[in-house]
Amino acid sequence: MEGKTVLVTGANSGIGRATAAAIAKLRGRVILACRDRSRAEEAAREIRQEAGPDALLRVRQLDLASLSSIHTFCQDIIKEEPRLDVLINNAGVYQCPYTKTEDGFEMQFGVNHLGHFLLTHLLLELLKRSAPSRIVVVSSRLYKHGHINFEDLDSEQSYDKAFAYSRSKLANLLFTCELGRRLQGSGVTVNALTPGIVRTNLGRHVQVPLLARPLFNLLSWGLFKSPEEGAQTSVYLACSPQVDGVQGKCFAGCQPQNLLDKATDQDTARKLWDISEVKVGITT
Repeated sequence: MEGKTVLVTGANSGIGRATAAAIAKLRGRVILACRDRSRAEEAAREIRQEAGPDALLRVRQLDLASLSSIHTFCQDIIKEEPRLDVLINNAGVYQCPYTKTEDGFEMQFGVNHLGHFLLTHLLLELLKRSAPSRIVVVSSRLYKHGHINFEDLDSEQSYDKAFAYSRSKLANLLFTCELGRRLQGSGVTVNALTPGIVRTNLGRHVQVPLLARPLFNLLSWGLFKSPEEGAQTSVYLACSPQVDGVQGKCFAGCQPQNLLDKATDQDTARKLWDISEVKVGITT
């Protein structure tokens, strides 16, 4: 990855941090795009200790729950970065209590889908100028439990935190499907992945009874993947020559996967795309 610039959202912890560290070890230049700048700076220091003092890391503040933050971030990136070889849409919110972003979107749909939708749109010309380049979208197998209800995308009629997360991850896959179709022949590829169950702080909103926590923690260490294991497919899709030219697919364990029809339905993907453009204020 020497000479290549990779942008990772949510790179201060979990899969994102492990992805950033792995790419730094491959001598890629990594932009850590994180909501909490101080935590990102701490992660960058730790990655330098792992990857060596010559690791090329840059920390940038990005709040995916704020459209204005995304615009400011992208303006700065376009102004300061001559190229962007890989964009990894990794950051996520998991099963949080019902809250809205500053622009009025349900938090999980707003951050996991709409925030990354706008981010990708604003950085697309830079990615095209840097072609061949790649976009990597981190989804989840929990997409299987999701459903796109176009009448209530912001969960104002009813809210179930697990369903809302699954819907946002289904939206990631539909976004990958439609973006892949639009990027044909551009020199930019987009692929998604499902990392499996990983020990990260993503589950901080999951309530485990006090008496059950020791058992839960023990089981998580025995059964869940480490962040490094969870990051393997992200790193593979960012770096491997084996996926050169592969477009609009979903991977798990570095292998292509067959998705449920609802994740690849072109009519749903197009409709979601059009509504997402309106929501984030893109005029085309």
